[in-house]
Amino acid sequence: MRTDERWTAFLLAVLLMTLAPTADSQRPAQGRSMTITRGGIVAAESPLAAQAGAQVLARGGSAVDAAIAANAVMGVVSPMMNGIGGDLFAIVYEAKTGKRYGVNASGWAPRGLTPEFLRARGMTKMPDHGIQSVTVPGTVEGWVKLHEKFGRRPLAEDLSAAVRIAEEGYPVTEWVAIYWQHSVLDAREDPAAAKLYLPEGRPPRVGEIFRNPELAAALRRVGERGHDGYYRGETAEKIVAAEKRFGGTMTAEDLADFSAEWAEPISTIYRGWTVYEMPPNGQGIAALMMLNILGEFDFSGAKQNSADVLHTEIEAKKLAYADMLHYVADPRYAKVPVAELLSGEHARARARQVDARHASCAVGPLEVASSAADGPAPRLPVEAGDTTYLSAVDREGNMVSLIQSNYDYFGSGIVADGAGFALQNRGALFSLEAGSPNLLAGRKRPLHTIIPAQMEKGTTRIAFGIMGGWNQSQAHVQFVVNLVDFGFNIQAALEAPRFTKRTFEGCDVEMEDGIPAAVRAELESRGHKISVHAGYSPSVGGGQAVMRDFATGINYGASDPRKDGAAIPEPEK
Repeated sequence: MRTDERWTAFLLAVLLMTLAPTADSQRPAQGRSMTITRGGIVAAESPLAAQAGAQVLARGGSAVDAAIAANAVMGVVSPMMNGIGGDLFAIVYEAKTGKRYGVNASGWAPRGLTPEFLRARGMTKMPDHGIQSVTVPGTVEGWVKLHEKFGRRPLAEDLSAAVRIAEEGYPVTEWVAIYWQHSVLDAREDPAAAKLYLPEGRPPRVGEIFRNPELAAALRRVGERGHDGYYRGETAEKIVAAEKRFGGTMTAEDLADFSAEWAEPISTIYRGWTVYEMPPNGQGIAALMMLNILGEFDFSGAKQNSADVLHTEIEAKKLAYADMLHYVADPRYAKVPVAELLSGEHARARARQVDARHASCAVGPLEVASSAADGPAPRLPVEAGDTTYLSAVDREGNMVSLIQSNYDYFGSGIVADGAGFALQNRGALFSLEAGSPNLLAGRKRPLHTIIPAQMEKGTTRIAFGIMGGWNQSQAHVQFVVNLVDFGFNIQAALEAPRFTKRTFEGCDVEMEDGIPAAVRAELESRGHKISVHAGYSPSVGGGQAVMRDFATGINYGASDPRKDGAAIPEPEK
């Protein structure tokens, strides 16, 4: 046998040994490998955004610097989903102290936006679009808070890639082109929005260059002046002008007085893993309640996405969301019984309500003794949820889980003319129902959908999130279950087919067709009404994740194929 033939035979043997299944190497199918490096990683929904963050890491920036850079670019390249007209939440893990810090940068309602104001204009429920749905954008103030505590590079440097891309333009990607086409009617509600986002009277197509020099200027002001570069001065004046143009109530004082808040993450333990979410006013507590309910069931020996596992997850979702919807609001205005909702007693009571053979189509909240909530649950929009999620880890193991959103496509549909961004419509999530803890009030924050998350066990730390409106808590739980119960790595856990139930009543549930037909048939026999999505569906959201093994100093990254994104490593010097 010739040398080259022996070499070929050797390589083939090694390949067969690598691919051969063994008792401890039964990894689930996945289309991408994890990114693995000793350097930092940024995982984002756009390769340009992840690249910008990774380049900041290479210049000595922290994970927070990288996350800000990536988020700023996401606002340029996916403007219908996120941007400096929206809100932000983040959880930061500080490696040297082992502490976690949460930032709540969700904006409050203008002081003059009250139920009385809306009722006087003939409104009986919160508008889901237009000027009266606009709350103060919190994103920039969130960046400022994060940067002041954890930034290593100048804020202007963190924003420089976004400024350059906005000025020079970028080719529109495949998913973003679909979003743009889908949201074209929203952009046409305001002439300023149409001028900015429909430059030729239509949405940009895949590969076409889109430029936004007005946004570049707004970002440059933030880099130069921080908080005052947005909440005072030229940008603030443009926001107030848009409010006046459409009869809104937001004033210069509503903007100037706004401040993001540090908040300690809340957590639960699921089969030895501690899972962290942000406290109310966000929906993250629903993910923890779901995990607590699932912890009462034994999944050992079960298969991932089997009928029994999915049925239990779906039923737990209904129970946890009913409690979340009833109790969660801005804790500065309402007593939210966090401890009681996360107690073992509450989880056991809810678990007893899961019928193993039948889906429940009508679920109400479980009363908690210490709560004063006695009004009806708010009637909330279920389709909105246009968001970006990203995560970052640096060489030292500092980690950021960050989520940012306009809420609906292009938010309220209204643009601060000349500033280059749309204003969010988070006010849609307030209630006008008397007695609701989420009742609209001036300077109050609404019940919020966007949630970053982290989890840990031993020397392993993971920052993760999956966007998509009311999909998020249930998607977080499916990710955690895939990791903890079924041994998936972070990439496989993101890629695995998911379900979502975005409504709050009924037995409807959406599933990707990667869940086997036989499993879906069994679920339907238990009363679930299933609609099926082919392939990877945006309905179940898109996620990102980074992981740090502190025992080895190795970082891992993963990116959901339901987005255009990537997990990009820090360039080697």
